Amino acid sequence: MADANLTELLSGDCPQSVEQLEDVLSTPTSAVVNMFSRLEGHLFMVGAAGKMGPTMVRMALRAIAESGSKMRLTAVSRFSDPSVRGRMQEWGIETIACDLLQPALVAALPDCTHLINLTGFKFGASANPALTWATNCDIPATLCRRFSKSKIVAFSTGNVYAMVAPATGGSLESDSLEPLGEYAMAALGRERMFQYYCEQLQIPTLLVRLNYATELRYGVLADIATSVLNDQSIDVTTGFVNVIWQGDANAMTLRCLELPTVPARPINLTGPVGLSVRSVAQQVASRVGVALEVTGTERGEALLSQATHNYELLGAPQMDFETMLRWTVQWLQQGGESLGKPTKFNAADGKF
Repeated sequence: MADANLTELLSGDCPQSVEQLEDVLSTPTSAVVNMFSRLEGHLFMVGAAGKMGPTMVRMALRAIAESGSKMRLTAVSRFSDPSVRGRMQEWGIETIACDLLQPALVAALPDCTHLINLTGFKFGASANPALTWATNCDIPATLCRRFSKSKIVAFSTGNVYAMVAPATGGSLESDSLEPLGEYAMAALGRERMFQYYCEQLQIPTLLVRLNYATELRYGVLADIATSVLNDQSIDVTTGFVNVIWQGDANAMTLRCLELPTVPARPINLTGPVGLSVRSVAQQVASRVGVALEVTGTERGEALLSQATHNYELLGAPQMDFETMLRWTVQWLQQGGESLGKPTKFNAADGKF
């Protein structure tokens, strides 16, 4: 039933409101519902007030309810925007406000059996490198020491890889890591903190290397479409990019709850193919009937990951590229809300 409902939502028209969009982004697959029927205990979703957190937490809540699971769910964050906390509470989600950079506050949190770490600092990393490292490395260490009896799923990023030729299909988990820039280096530091404490304290851990989640208010497709609609030129120097619909990323991340191991291991999470930035821009221009101005020439390498080999474990994405693009254009044309947070996916120097 869950999959039939999701299929109907994804095959329909573009959502007309934020409420409709968030309903789509938080609809669980039957596999997620079935997984929660096997789980028990207390799930903490930490750093839950960011771009992905609210709809992922809501998806978990819906799956728990549909499965009949007795698992308890708590969203933990600073909640610097009180409206995000209020929205979660309206959905029926238990919330705890906590500054995770304060170890004493983390120590006072209740115990949990499972933890998803969504914390991270990316945009503004070049201007504030100290906070970047503290957020990406100190918080993981604090969480591991406090929740040493929990199973941990921790977000990482495909930015830890080197750039590769698009013809390779992208980096695999076994490839060497060559982070470029302050954020990517701190993201690798985040992985190393989890790996260290996983081995020292025997904490089952999974590292999710995600790139890049997209929805209608935010993401690579929204960035490209916005530029085209505003008659801005498209720089194709960064010529290829990975994307995955945020609803799919939510579902696949939740399915990771059964996969943590000792030692920690990484898992790539992204869409099935790398997309040509030029082609995406051309398709947007064709849809809206405008001329496209392209600048630059595609470099021979891009930041790309391969993830299709993980679909057997996590499920394959349900949202296809054509619908993502069509919805994105329609959303922007109808004046849909934007989060106002450009992805800077084309930052070739690693500066965010």
